Amino acid sequence: MAMNFNRRDLLKGGAALSAASLVSPQGIALDQKHTHAGPGSSPFKPSWNSLRNIPVPQWLRDGKFGIYTHWGIYAVPAYGENATWYANHVYNKPDSDERKHHESTYGPLEKFGYKDFIPMFTASRFDPDEWAELFKNAGARFAGPVAEHHDGFAMWDTKYSEWNAAKMGPKRNVVGELSKSIKQQGMKFLTAFHHAEHWFYFPTWDKRYDASDPRYSGLYGPSHEKGALPDKAFLDVWLGKLIEVVDAYDPDLVWFDYGLRLVQQRYKQDFLAYYFNRASRQQKDVIVTYKDHHLPPGVGIDDLELGREANMTYYEWITDTTIDSGSGWGYVSSLGFKTADELVTGLVDRVSKNGFLLLNVGPKPDGTIPEPAKERLLAMGKWLQINGEAIYGTSPWFVAAEGPTQLKKSGAFNEDNDIHYTPQDVRYTSRDNFLYATCLTWPGDRASFKSLVKDGEKWDLTWPGLYPSEIESIKMLGSDEPIKWEFTKEALVVTTPKVKPCEHAFVYKITLKNPF
Repeated sequence: MAMNFNRRDLLKGGAALSAASLVSPQGIALDQKHTHAGPGSSPFKPSWNSLRNIPVPQWLRDGKFGIYTHWGIYAVPAYGENATWYANHVYNKPDSDERKHHESTYGPLEKFGYKDFIPMFTASRFDPDEWAELFKNAGARFAGPVAEHHDGFAMWDTKYSEWNAAKMGPKRNVVGELSKSIKQQGMKFLTAFHHAEHWFYFPTWDKRYDASDPRYSGLYGPSHEKGALPDKAFLDVWLGKLIEVVDAYDPDLVWFDYGLRLVQQRYKQDFLAYYFNRASRQQKDVIVTYKDHHLPPGVGIDDLELGREANMTYYEWITDTTIDSGSGWGYVSSLGFKTADELVTGLVDRVSKNGFLLLNVGPKPDGTIPEPAKERLLAMGKWLQINGEAIYGTSPWFVAAEGPTQLKKSGAFNEDNDIHYTPQDVRYTSRDNFLYATCLTWPGDRASFKSLVKDGEKWDLTWPGLYPSEIESIKMLGSDEPIKWEFTKEALVVTTPKVKPCEHAFVYKITLKNPF
């Protein structure tokens, strides 16, 4: 009989238990090399008041922009409003469009289940070096894959399940290969985890389908009653997979999806303490992200799915959005793509408000990235080559934004792909003695910056305290044409070059000096 074990066994090790003797309830041997170092090199305890002392890494504050990939079995059907939820809708919603499509295309679900897509997930043209080079040329400073989505198919060579990309389908260690390629390009490496939601993603309680067959529980998950809380065995594997990836591929950022809410808090604390202490011993800066209130404030960075803050915040946040024009996340053959202008202005807006951008790309089943996605990524890179100094290494300023076009609400799922900015819409960032004023669309012959001028005799609470004598020079990034400027009662008014230096947002670099 397999002996039971405690989650601490994953983290502490010890002489009393050998590696061979530690076996999960599912018969999986557990790694015993995860030992804490001495007190001096393990500063974090598995408690919230200890874990909230992790600073935001400087590399993230400077880098601002990252790319990740949703790539898995779900790329094969490539159908629905959200590729990654295709299988859930097929199994759980008999009247859904996904179910109708599935059965008309592949046959009855009782005959053709999600597992039967795996041989079609070939990755025959997957080139991790090509991906990494593309992401680098797009201007990303951190990148990486979804290591495991809700569907239970791991994208690395895990010991916890045979249902992984190294043993089936592609027969490639996707996480391992991308880790090497991305780091070789000088980018920080991230891994994203959705696997907590695997607990409810498939109806393992429904005897009509293969999801309830014990032979396939490694893919579909352990059988349990509908609505039951995750059990110890499931949580032990959840934790074990995280530690396995951290130890093998050394990610700088671990990103969590909404499923983190399902994980019992001691498991969260144990993983975070392990991850942060390991980084401390390596003298390495790492961070985690989370959504809603699935971690206490200060333990990582809040992630706003398909959203952003409407105003500048005094806390840092990150957006995960997707390059497609909807919420497809993975590759969906029928979806279009955001324009390059939407992507660039979305990055500028977020950075001005103390946020970061994590952009998803969904590759095809053969491992190729769709050409329209490539075009948009390279357009972002071209813009950043000219204007990157207004993004990388910057800080929010006293004022984030001015102009009539504002978001209607803050938070997740407020993304509007139909925003049309006006010449009066401006975003500000700062670095050293430079102030960057970015016009989100071409301003015409002149640009006006109203936030920089005190409103007559009134003491406007939004005035940032800029004196006219504080400006040493103004130029538009990417242009050598001279710029003229003057302070009026209403605004700092500047001329524009005769030739546009780029195709999207346009950045004025204002060099400041001591005004007295």
